[in-house]
Amino acid sequence: MYKTNSLVSTFLTFSGEAEAAMDFYVELFGKDAKALGKTYIGENDRGETGKLLNGTFEIRGQSFMVMDMEAEYATPFSWATTILVQCEEESEFDRLFAAFSDGGSVMMGPIELPPFKKVTWVTDKFGVTWQLVW
Repeated sequence: MYKTNSLVSTFLTFSGEAEAAMDFYVELFGKDAKALGKTYIGENDRGETGKLLNGTFEIRGQSFMVMDMEAEYATPFSWATTILVQCEEESEFDRLFAAFSDGGSVMMGPIELPPFKKVTWVTDKFGVTWQLVW
């Protein structure tokens, strides 16, 4: 497990898609994100050998960790817990919305909801729900 600068991190558990999700998020957020490290499940570990045991990354200084859990133990994500991203530009909002909604599902919006010009709840192709505001 890789140390982060955060004492509190968002930890996301997947069933076989942790590495793909981590790579997607780091690439999507570009210069605002960085991968910190990956550890893979070995032959002596529980779980599917070669899948992600732990992945650590940051988006805008916020620490995230991901892992793959055995399918029988993994629970689905719920939109009751979301990741909120405050976009500085409308173009950023539109780019993130397009990426998250591609293969995902839009729960709400985008709509104007004062004090924000655009708000949306969108679940990405990995099942993680994001709230985007601009």
